[in-house]
Amino acid sequence: MIDALVDLLKSSRNAIVLTGAGISTESGIPDYRSKGTGLWEKVDPAKMASVTFMLSHPEEFFRFNISQWAKYTEAKPNAAHRIIAVMEREGYIKGVITQNIDNLHYKAGSKNLFEVHGNLRTAHCINCTNKYDFNDIVAQFYEGINPPRCEICGSLVRPDVVLFGDPMNKDFYEALKAVKKCDFLLVVGSSLEVYPVAELPLYCRQFSIINRDPTPFDERAKIVIHDSIGKVFCDIAEKLNLKYE
Repeated sequence: MIDALVDLLKSSRNAIVLTGAGISTESGIPDYRSKGTGLWEKVDPAKMASVTFMLSHPEEFFRFNISQWAKYTEAKPNAAHRIIAVMEREGYIKGVITQNIDNLHYKAGSKNLFEVHGNLRTAHCINCTNKYDFNDIVAQFYEGINPPRCEICGSLVRPDVVLFGDPMNKDFYEALKAVKKCDFLLVVGSSLEVYPVAELPLYCRQFSIINRDPTPFDERAKIVIHDSIGKVFCDIAEKLNLKYE
C-alpha cells in the first residue's frame, strides 16, 4: 500500500494533504476525540469551546482552555510534519489543509498552509480588533488577569481559533477552492467527523486515508492505511528519497 500511495503522489500534478488531530499525537498533543481517553468524552466541546460560553462565562472559559492551549506552544513537529513540509518543498504536494490549531505544520516549514480552525499564534480584541500575540494572553492569564483584556479598550481578547458557533474562517473557503482543483487529496490523522471540513474529500477527484482508526469515508478512499502516522511517513520519505531533519 505504501508503494501504491507513493505512485499516486508521483503521478499527481496537484496533490494536497489534509491533516487532523491524529498527526500531532506523536508530538505529545492528545486527540480529544479518542475513544475512551479523549477529553471530549468527559466534557461537552459544544459548551466549553464555544463562543457562547466564552462570552457568558469568560473566566471559566479561559481557565479551562488556556491550560490546554498553552501546552501546544511547547510542542515540536514530529517526523510526519517535517516530511510533509519537505514533500511540499520538493513538489509532491501543493499545500496542506489542517484542522489543528497547534502551529506544528507552521513550525515544520509548510508554506501553502490552510489553518481552517485557526491557530494559536495570534489573538484579537473582540471590540476594537487590536491584534495580539497568543503568548500575551497566556501571560495575562498566569498573571491573574482572567479573562485577558485589551490594553486599548479593556475588552476581552480571544485567540484566533474557530470556536463552536463561530463562522468558518477565510482559510476554510480558500481550502475548499484548492480541493476542488486538486487531483489527489491525502487525508492524514483525521476522523473525518468534524464538519464542514469532513466534507472536503467529496470535492476532489480521488483521496486516500492514513489514520489509526477507521473513518466514515474509508469505503470511498482509493487507499486506506491504519497504522502509525509517523511510521507511514518515514516509509514514504524513504521511497521518495526525501531528506528531513
